[in-house]
Amino acid sequence: MRVETMSLSTLSDAELLHFAEHIAIPEIGVEGLERLKNSKVLVIGVGGLGCTAALNLATAGVGVIGLVDFDVVEESNLTRQVLYDMRSVGRPKVEAAHARLAAINPHVVVEEHDCAIAKHNALAILGRYDVIVDGVDSFETRYVINDACHALEKPTVHGSVSGFEGQASVFRPRQGPCYRCLYPGPPAPDVLPYRSAGPILGPVAALIGAIQAVEAIKLMLGLGDPLVGRLLMCDTLTMRLMRLAVTRDEACPLCGPRSSSRRGTARKEALTIAN
Repeated sequence: MRVETMSLSTLSDAELLHFAEHIAIPEIGVEGLERLKNSKVLVIGVGGLGCTAALNLATAGVGVIGLVDFDVVEESNLTRQVLYDMRSVGRPKVEAAHARLAAINPHVVVEEHDCAIAKHNALAILGRYDVIVDGVDSFETRYVINDACHALEKPTVHGSVSGFEGQASVFRPRQGPCYRCLYPGPPAPDVLPYRSAGPILGPVAALIGAIQAVEAIKLMLGLGDPLVGRLLMCDTLTMRLMRLAVTRDEACPLCGPRSSSRRGTARKEALTIAN
């Protein structure tokens, strides 16, 4: 007598076909793809980093991708922001990126946030997602993201690029240092590659954005060794990669030892700490 077994997979036949290549990866499989489908990632800043990160997250099978950006597409963006083309110029970035992601992966749900992340809305927006990808070019906004993620206990995948150089790291509350431990205050404007904004070579943004997508996928699947407590630095002119240890700053007002007794009030205070 033959006994039929019923698959418990929540994936449709169309999804199984669409993501067959990733399902074949032993570390992912059907179970991993289901976890990605049930995950929500917020990409803040749909520029050079965010476009590549969002594109790779969509093609990997993440179920819900939130996009945050208040800007419109300009022709000068097209050298590094891979979700746009000439037809996108003048359109809101979140709208144009949404259309492109949906065309690539019809199974993804894209949520548009046509705004800037600030103290008044960070907790409400970030709180809806599992992993936060930071693709912004403003130190002030990075501090707001960091403080909100600390209060919400959400992991942040950080990326930064300038010229031929880039860096990436993962800040995970209670498991490692935060962004303020790395940069207690904004670096000097002439320090590279860490300045707030500057000219960027498109392939470098694509490289760091792809690394951010991989780190976010690792976090969602519980795989590998995420860049928690480490800063990956890349100089593409010499093709030199360096991985530096980042330790928790004892004087950090968010995650330092002196702040441990204040966890109960962290949610209220986190967004008032950023200058």
